[in-house]
Amino acid sequence: MNNLKSNKPTESELEILQVLWEQGPSTVREVHEILSQTKDSGYTTTLKLMQIMNEKGLLNRNDDAKSHIYTAAVKKESIEKQVVSKMINGLFKGSSAKLVMHALGNHRASKEEILEIKKYLDEIENKGNAKKKNSQ
Repeated sequence: MNNLKSNKPTESELEILQVLWEQGPSTVREVHEILSQTKDSGYTTTLKLMQIMNEKGLLNRNDDAKSHIYTAAVKKESIEKQVVSKMINGLFKGSSAKLVMHALGNHRASKEEILEIKKYLDEIENKGNAKKKNSQ
């Protein structure tokens, strides 16, 4: 696979990846039908984008069947990490705390999400405390 850093997905490519991550292996027509529910673009645009993504190493294409089947060649987690890192370093000047506060300030989190966030913060704090104890 190509170096992912040189093949950062565009916003439209991210939308296609999202469909493939959720739906699994799909034809261009299947991806286009899902995208057309929320976005006004032509089938040939989706086809061309997916061909480019295949060339960039973002998608895999199986040519065995009459209709080519595409799958994501990159993991969702690695792309999420890349996009969030870019946001933290660019928009928030390296402050992950500013990103979190901004996200929580603009989007109402459910009780379950807040509990999940608290649990995650506790885990981070416990790891930090364990490191301090081990280094003493």
